[in-house]
Amino acid sequence: MVTTSQIRRVDRVVIRFAGDSGDGMQLTGDRFTSETASFGNDLSTLPNFPAEIRAPAGTLPGVSSFQLHFADHDILTPGDAPDVLVAMNPAALKANIADVPRGAEIIVNTDEFTKRPMAKVGYETSPLEDGSLDAYRVHAVPLTTLTVEALKDFGLTRKEAERSKNMFALGLLSWMYHRPTEGTENFLRRKFAKKPGIAEANVAALKAGWNFGETTEDFAVSYEVAPATKAFPAGTYRNISGNLALSYGLIAAAHAADLPLYLGSYPITPATDILHELSRHKNFGVRTFQAEDEIAGIGAALGA
Repeated sequence: MVTTSQIRRVDRVVIRFAGDSGDGMQLTGDRFTSETASFGNDLSTLPNFPAEIRAPAGTLPGVSSFQLHFADHDILTPGDAPDVLVAMNPAALKANIADVPRGAEIIVNTDEFTKRPMAKVGYETSPLEDGSLDAYRVHAVPLTTLTVEALKDFGLTRKEAERSKNMFALGLLSWMYHRPTEGTENFLRRKFAKKPGIAEANVAALKAGWNFGETTEDFAVSYEVAPATKAFPAGTYRNISGNLALSYGLIAAAHAADLPLYLGSYPITPATDILHELSRHKNFGVRTFQAEDEIAGIGAALGA
């Protein structure tokens, strides 16, 4: 059955993608951000990076998230309370539900809400059934099952197919907010150029998520956020991370102060990008030192 959805115009939206550190939430958020930027919205993001040493799967310390605030006007923060929470498992729901305001939308992967994953985070009964989420607009979606079904002709194992569930979620959210997907399709084909079968499987999962939103009765409303044309004149813009902005700011400050720039650093998430970026700019007199630990990095900086 094909449904005719209502389109509601809003001026701003905050979305938070949350799941295990291996669920690809950073990639999902990054791709949604890139497509939103190309669409012309102003935006700000807040990635919650997973630890390099992963906590056990399905536990609260293992939850990773990516929050995105986009609007049709100039904005300055990644937002406080998400209008939409995408929870890939019970841990993601429990870790983030306190930030979600009443009346907000919650999309949950029902395939993960079984006895053992819920017990890991202290749910004695399913929050999808005990009334604890009655204050929210909950969309119970079997993301894993739908992804595996969409990829059944690709010759993948179930485990391999399940890895694409983040792309299914991305496709669904792209439909909900009228985001383009061509850029993500091209990105996936470049990323998995040496594994074209995996690339096409991810593209298929992305399209399946979009089609699910288009055809299911559970999503009767989609949302439209117009480009921020009034806030920004025509020109060339770029999407920049905080680490990259900090690196450029340090180089500019050193140049303005006529001082050499030195970084003593130990690689650690998420600050490693600063070391990577500054090491590329020796032409500006930047010197970087990768130390054996944090204390050594501090000592080298003090010595410099």
